[in-house]
Amino acid sequence: MWHRYILASNVEEVVQALAEQREKARIVAGATDLILELERGVRKGIETLIDVTRIPGLNEIELDEKGFVHLGPMVTHNDCVASKLIQEHAFPLAQACWQVGSPQIRNRGTIAGNLITASPANDSITPLMALGATVTLTSSHGRREIPLVEFYTGVRKTVMQPDEMLTDIAFRAMDGSQRGVYIKTALRQAQAISVANLAAILTFEGNIIQSASITLGAVTPTIVHALAAEAYLAGKTLDTEVIEETARLAVESARPISDIRGSAGYRRYTVGVMARRGLAHLVAGDERLGFPLQPILLRKNHYGASSIPPVTIEPQSSFQTTINGKKVTFKSGQHKTLLHLLREEGALTGTKEGCAEGECGACTVFLDGMAVMSCMVPAPRAHGAEIVTIEGIAGEKALHPVQEAFVSEGAVQCGYCTPGFIMSAVKLLEEKPHPSQDEIKQAFTGNLCRCTGYYSIVRAVEKAATGGNGHG
Repeated sequence: MWHRYILASNVEEVVQALAEQREKARIVAGATDLILELERGVRKGIETLIDVTRIPGLNEIELDEKGFVHLGPMVTHNDCVASKLIQEHAFPLAQACWQVGSPQIRNRGTIAGNLITASPANDSITPLMALGATVTLTSSHGRREIPLVEFYTGVRKTVMQPDEMLTDIAFRAMDGSQRGVYIKTALRQAQAISVANLAAILTFEGNIIQSASITLGAVTPTIVHALAAEAYLAGKTLDTEVIEETARLAVESARPISDIRGSAGYRRYTVGVMARRGLAHLVAGDERLGFPLQPILLRKNHYGASSIPPVTIEPQSSFQTTINGKKVTFKSGQHKTLLHLLREEGALTGTKEGCAEGECGACTVFLDGMAVMSCMVPAPRAHGAEIVTIEGIAGEKALHPVQEAFVSEGAVQCGYCTPGFIMSAVKLLEEKPHPSQDEIKQAFTGNLCRCTGYYSIVRAVEKAATGGNGHG
């Protein structure tokens, strides 16, 4: 793991550290990919992590006077999902972000991190490529802007240099003449990596298509444009014949790969299905069907950077945090995940380790007011933060209403997953005191249970909500 952890307070500190450390340093934002790479030994030689989550202003989504949308490097997937600006002017991006992981992952994972990881299966790259996005890379030598289409050189490979930080993502806002859609094929409905995905953005004049941008993800080593399909659509009106020919041309552009999630033949077939389905949605005008009006985020407030002095945490350093309302100082555990810090250094064993890769939700805690997977958070991120674990949910003399409902509805069997479910349920009721059953299911997409079949868990949340117990 790492030896040095820098909590930076501005971009200048970050690029200076990168210039000094180069290949030995990595930037940490969501850390949802990096933590797994470090623990599995995939990413070696990393001595310094530079945490940018406390730098003010990096989580802004803005529309400039020239009509370009800008995403800061700390904009998360849930930031995009909740943003009215993104919903109105980059809807395919909002759709893609809504289908990333789980609420806990979307609360931490950033768009910038998704782009930099450079997996062709990453959801946000495909719509951003269709939007014609550019990225700004900043180093101690200055800045350079790179079109996203030129950013990738292969699977998990980009043109970024070791001393560069991605500081801006920009694209022209979709206007009233444009409509778009994002379609994803995966092996399950949530917590699933794309087998293939597609984004389509069409510009109309009346019913006539003036131009088209169609991008394909997870079918080649990098995201690609379906160039023949884009050219064919210009000047056409969407009808059944045009849709069929566009789908055929999109399949020709795919040149798919085979891997553990799907064969080349399956991907080729899927591209055609997605193209037909996406264009059919645009014809019907129902591309927003299924996207929630009020998405469940498992956070009550907008997540912003907190102002703390810059600090470097090394193996011999101590760091302070607040856990369940009490100030705590840790003199060890700096090289661990937050999950292991809580369990091994803090003796808070209610938070469970299930999968250790952000899939099961058993380790869910609240970090600065939002639900996160503690197995994917570096322990030093706790410095100056406020953390709530399952031990802090109940009152001094009584269980939390959600806990009482879990007991009365038989929602607890082996109990291993229960702390994570309770944490998600409590945050859900803080966010929405009277959720629908569908919203309860949205909240639990990051939590897995092998015992109860989920029905009793959902009933328990409904019971807690009916009693008006939406506090935590």
